[in-house]
Amino acid sequence: MFDDSFSALDFKTDAKLRAALKSEVGHSTVMLVAQRVSTVMDADRIIVLDEGRIAGIGNHKELMQTCEVYKEIVSSQLSEEEIA
Repeated sequence: MFDDSFSALDFKTDAKLRAALKSEVGHSTVMLVAQRVSTVMDADRIIVLDEGRIAGIGNHKELMQTCEVYKEIVSSQLSEEEIA
């Protein structure tokens, strides 16, 4: 479990660490607590919290279609090219 461990990293280092982590953990379950969308975009399942309550559950594509809170967070953090 990584509890906001990536927030202090710059975006490039964050991406490199996540890629290395993916190759090391194999089929293990990894839980990331993060505020950056780019850190969780490739996750199998994202749980979106809004004021301590679950606002949405799904992968990035599903949440972009069904969760207004997630869409707002994404649009505030990423450019149109990064969102696609």
